[in-house]
Amino acid sequence: MVTAEAILHGDRMRLLGFDTREQPLALQLGGSDPAKLAEAARIGVDFGYDEINLNVGCPSDRVQEGRFGACLMAEPDLVGACVAAMRARMPSSVAVTVKCRIGIDDQDSEADFQKFIDVVSHAGCEVFIVHARKAWLAGLSPKENREVPPLDYQRVYRLKTARPDLTIVINGGINSLAQAQEHLDHVDGVMLGRAAYQTPYLLADVDRVIFGDDLEPPTRAQSIENMLPYIEQHIASGGRLHNVVRHMLGLYHGQPRARAFRRHLSEKGVGPGKGIGVLFEAIAIAEHRASTIAAQ
Repeated sequence: MVTAEAILHGDRMRLLGFDTREQPLALQLGGSDPAKLAEAARIGVDFGYDEINLNVGCPSDRVQEGRFGACLMAEPDLVGACVAAMRARMPSSVAVTVKCRIGIDDQDSEADFQKFIDVVSHAGCEVFIVHARKAWLAGLSPKENREVPPLDYQRVYRLKTARPDLTIVINGGINSLAQAQEHLDHVDGVMLGRAAYQTPYLLADVDRVIFGDDLEPPTRAQSIENMLPYIEQHIASGGRLHNVVRHMLGLYHGQPRARAFRRHLSEKGVGPGKGIGVLFEAIAIAEHRASTIAAQ
């Protein structure tokens, strides 16, 4: 998430710049001022983003102080005004979507949730990514808000039944493709958050399992090798190896040498002058042990 204020007044290339190989991309905005959000959305579109998402689900204290995030679920009319303002400044080819919770604090009736969806969809949002938990804005930390409030997938399912005209994507506590498939019997899409980041290789098989592609997924080592041109370009343009590889630490999650792989990248991939040789060393560490066990 990037705040509208940051985009309007900050270093836009640092905040919004990306490589075209990363597309399609969504830009998630935080804010509650319709005019500022509309301008930030327009800037995002000019940068080449394919979707603009408004965050109405983040429960952190800093977000509440800025009057955006999950606290906005109590103000559906304001969220609708924000969506309408963004929609008016963007081409129809770029989606305006909203990520939200099923409720906040004592706002726990199905009617409150349905009203929020109805008001915001009427303003021009057709896609909702719903974290199937309430957010407790007082008493729970952001981390606890990702884990403590009970999941209520059925409420999201009922939303899809009530509003078949909307695209409903479910989020929260989904850790496998098998779970994703079960949800797809009831909703239009599934969002993986922590699971995708902490165990990214589970996505290697998504084309085959979910979309029926018959191609073999790349191995973990091949996935790293496919990233090398991007990493070399990043380093050549002044970036550091660690900027990229710190997001790859979970690639061997669940494999025999996963800890050694993570440790090598964490210790050897930090600092100026580090090159892709560190990655080849990490692959050798991870694959050697795995191949030895397989041979036994």
